[in-house]
Amino acid sequence: MQSSAIRTALFVPATRPERIPKALASGAEVVIVDLEDAVEESLKAEARDNLDAFLTDNPEARLLVRINAPTHPQQAADLELCGRQAGIRGIVLPKVESAVQVSPVAASGKPVWAAVESARGVLELPAIARAGGVERLTYGGLDLGLDFGVACGSEAAERILDQVRYALLLHSRTARLAPPLETVFPSIEDRPGLLRRARTACDMGFGGLLCIHPSQVDIVHQAFMPTVEELAWASRVTVAGASGEGVFVVDGQMVDAPVLARARRLLERAGQRQN
Repeated sequence: MQSSAIRTALFVPATRPERIPKALASGAEVVIVDLEDAVEESLKAEARDNLDAFLTDNPEARLLVRINAPTHPQQAADLELCGRQAGIRGIVLPKVESAVQVSPVAASGKPVWAAVESARGVLELPAIARAGGVERLTYGGLDLGLDFGVACGSEAAERILDQVRYALLLHSRTARLAPPLETVFPSIEDRPGLLRRARTACDMGFGGLLCIHPSQVDIVHQAFMPTVEELAWASRVTVAGASGEGVFVVDGQMVDAPVLARARRLLERAGQRQN
């Protein structure tokens, strides 16, 4: 469906179809049209009709859809739309708690991004990650915090969520999935806070973040771009590595195969050609 290098996935509610073109033009690598949490119950059918009409009128559009949860009575109607519209290139499955719940979503033939949002979902991550059709994992930090009973935004809550982040990274890697995405950063006005969160996610090994506003996109992209110092170091390492020596020294430090691979990865993130 997409390159595994996805740094930003921007949500837009299906109740506001006029925002979809703006989201697609925001620079986000993926746009996720939301039929779930952003849509109140009485507007579910209308939201689905909005998305259907938009894709029919804009056949060139490519996006993902967050459908309703496995236990929601309208999930089947969401899946019918996803299977019918070619512009829907993937499905975000929220509140997943078992591999069994992935099966009807994967039957659409579209890649599945599985989002865990409960303790049960975290416990079942090994099976969810290996379920057929799953391409990527993510999580809902606010829902998880509520389920765990933590004080969201506190240092203590972050300690708990770090265990979830580790589990996502571990099972994404062992199941050979694309890198997971960090949960949303809910404070739209806190640009420094978003930058810190995104840099931390990048350093942890996450592929990117879920975004809730177009203003967050450029900040996240900046956070996932290597620094000038990192790129200069990576260039020196790859130039030295062109000699073919198995072990060598750059800036007074030993460089072997893993260090050389990290340097090349940094250059790839910046879109630079490797030596």
